[in-house]
Amino acid sequence: MIPLRDDQPTFSTPFVNYFLIVINVLVFLWELSVSHRALSLFMVEFGVVPRHTLAVLTGHSYDSLATAILPLLTSMFLHASFLHVGGNMLFLWIFGDNVEDYLGHFTYLVFYLVSGLAAGCTHIVLNQASRVPSIGASGAIAGVMGAYFILYPRARVLIWFPPIFFFHVPAWLMLGYWFVMNFLSGTATAITETSQTTSGGVAFWAHVGGFVAGVVMINVFRERPHRYRYGTW
Repeated sequence: MIPLRDDQPTFSTPFVNYFLIVINVLVFLWELSVSHRALSLFMVEFGVVPRHTLAVLTGHSYDSLATAILPLLTSMFLHASFLHVGGNMLFLWIFGDNVEDYLGHFTYLVFYLVSGLAAGCTHIVLNQASRVPSIGASGAIAGVMGAYFILYPRARVLIWFPPIFFFHVPAWLMLGYWFVMNFLSGTATAITETSQTTSGGVAFWAHVGGFVAGVVMINVFRERPHRYRYGTW
C-alpha cells in the first residue's frame, strides 16, 4: 500500500518539512556524484554501525566519542537508492506538514531529530552485533507518523494498491498496519537470527523505535499557541 495524500488541513506553511525534504534530496544527489568506493567508505563513517558504536561507548575502541554519536544524526540524511529516498520523502511530505502545523516550526525540527535519535538507539540496542551501516530518514519519519497516528486518527489517507486500486482508509488503520507489519518483521528477523550482522536489510526496529518515540513525545510536546491565527486552508 502506497499513500498518496491525506485530507487533514493545515493552517501554516510547513517550512521545516520542506527544508528536510530538500536537504535529503540534495544529499542523495551528492551521493550519486561520488565513486562507489568513496560512497561506501562515507556510509561506514556516517551511518550507524551498532557494533562500532557500542565498542566506543563501552571503552573497547579507541575511536573518539564523536565517531559513535555523530552518525546517529548524519545517518538520517543518507539514503541507499532512488526508491529509498523517494519512499521516505513521500511519507514525510504527506504526514510531516500536519505535525509541523501542530507543533510549530522549531519544535517540529526538534521532534523530528529526537525521533531519529530514538530510532537509531533502538536499532543499536536490538542489533548489537551488526557491522553494517544503517542509513535513512525512516526512523525520524516513523516518529512523525506516530505523532500523526495520535493527533489525526480519523483523517483519511488515499492509498494506491498496485497496480490499479485506489481507495481511502482512516489514518489509524494505515499507520497502525504499517507499525504492526514492522514490529512483526522485526520480531521475525530476530527469531531467525538474520538481522543485519553480516548483510544489509531493512532496519525494522528503528522504525518501531521511532514510531513509539513519536507516540510518546506528542503527548509531551504542546500544541503551538494561537495555531489557527497563522493561516487558513
